[in-house]
Amino acid sequence: MGVAIRTAGEGDRELIVRLLDEAFQDDPVSGWVFPGVEDRRAKHPRLMAAFTDIVLAAGRIDVTEDGSACALWLSVPADEGHDAEDEGPAQVREAVDPDNERVERVGRLMAAIHPTGRAHEYLWMIGVAPGRQDEGLGTALIEAVLDRCDREGLPAYLEASNARSRNLYERLGFEPAGPALDLPDGPSMWPMWREPRSHRPA
Repeated sequence: MGVAIRTAGEGDRELIVRLLDEAFQDDPVSGWVFPGVEDRRAKHPRLMAAFTDIVLAAGRIDVTEDGSACALWLSVPADEGHDAEDEGPAQVREAVDPDNERVERVGRLMAAIHPTGRAHEYLWMIGVAPGRQDEGLGTALIEAVLDRCDREGLPAYLEASNARSRNLYERLGFEPAGPALDLPDGPSMWPMWREPRSHRPA
């Protein structure tokens, strides 16, 4: 049985924020940004809200019909390069936790390794409710966009934040796109790239 997927709108904002918060509370990168458990419980939802707002405004959020999983996508044009003066990470830090330099640093480090020169679909985040993992929901969300990428000849890019997700992405055709991004005194993130396929196996 297929997974029903729809495009999220402004009315889904609280659902998406809650879903991402639950999915990433124990993620290694979230733990690096907010090392203290109580601090993370309090401020992590603000970071997920900032990301949700950015993608609702500039990209697309796909969500399963039952609200158990979501994927945040941005369409990146061919000529978009890394801008060292980009104020986005600083603005996110100001909105989320002004005293926490890591909120801004992780954004700048990720921007610095983001591929340029070719238009692509960027999977910013994918979140599955903790009690609904291993049901194929994340795969269904990603494959829906990869099918379109293949039809349109578009590559796709993402950063895996843990070994579990990296294995999933490899099964979907993503390959390493350069060395791992090692956060200072923290975990690694793995940039991954997927070339479009001329035909997908059935």
